[in-house]
Amino acid sequence: MLSVVVPCYNEAEVLAHTHARLARTLDRLVGFEYEHIYVDDGSVDGTWQIVESLAEGSRTVRGVKLSRNFGHQAACLAGLRESAGDAVVVIDADLQDPPELIAEMVALWCEGWSVVSARRRSRAGESVFKRLSAFAYYRMLKALSEHDPALDTGDFRLLDREVVALLVELPEKDLYLRGAVSWFGLPETGVAYDRDPRLAGESKYDLRRMLGLARSGLLVGSAAPLRLPTYLGAAALVCGTAAAAVRRDPKLLVRPGAFAAQALALGAIGEYLHALYRQAQGRPHYVVEEHLGTALRPLPTKERVVL
Repeated sequence: MLSVVVPCYNEAEVLAHTHARLARTLDRLVGFEYEHIYVDDGSVDGTWQIVESLAEGSRTVRGVKLSRNFGHQAACLAGLRESAGDAVVVIDADLQDPPELIAEMVALWCEGWSVVSARRRSRAGESVFKRLSAFAYYRMLKALSEHDPALDTGDFRLLDREVVALLVELPEKDLYLRGAVSWFGLPETGVAYDRDPRLAGESKYDLRRMLGLARSGLLVGSAAPLRLPTYLGAAALVCGTAAAAVRRDPKLLVRPGAFAAQALALGAIGEYLHALYRQAQGRPHYVVEEHLGTALRPLPTKERVVL
């Protein structure tokens, strides 16, 4: 059985098209049962009404309505927790990621791969800034991380039930699912594809959300920011000493340099304190307001989790 999780936030313009393409793709998978799980992450544009219409009279469509917008990662996690498949595909609703690629991902899973990630070969319809910043971010994350994350990938991937069981039991409050998948170290492969422009609507990942996701990835996957004060302190000491020797006026550069080093150091420590504060709060990742449909098979129990 295959579960397809689709996080949605204000996707009323495109959701019916997404469902049609997903249904055509899944119908071609011989020997598989499947379910669609649409997670409405606090939409305000009629997305939930479309999910209700898709679920009406269908045994394969299920819906999860969150009480407000908790963010893309929380919506993905909600769908994973609702899934009952032996394998689970997470795909966005905007059709930038082609549903037709699922067949190739399933074939690789059948060969024994636990994770099949979709790697973006090109990113049509995105600004130069977004393409360049994404390229730089993934390589910086790879250089700083204590594990080996997959380059140029989002959350569009297939996960074996074992991987899903591990993900849904993670205690972190700052979610970064794609980093956690790489951290597990289970067999992972990828398929390359060219990302399409959005069929309709606009991107929900503005600069603030992009920076928030990047921040989570760096804090969760690397201790380098925590060591930044040491590096800055050493650099400030070297530069200050050199400036004092050359200009013979230490007040000219040493004091501003010391102030900058202290400010950046406190900023790095503040990020970690904020993450610890959120973790200590112990709040749930999301709140479910409504369910639609029932699973085609009983949901996996916690006893199946491999730790």
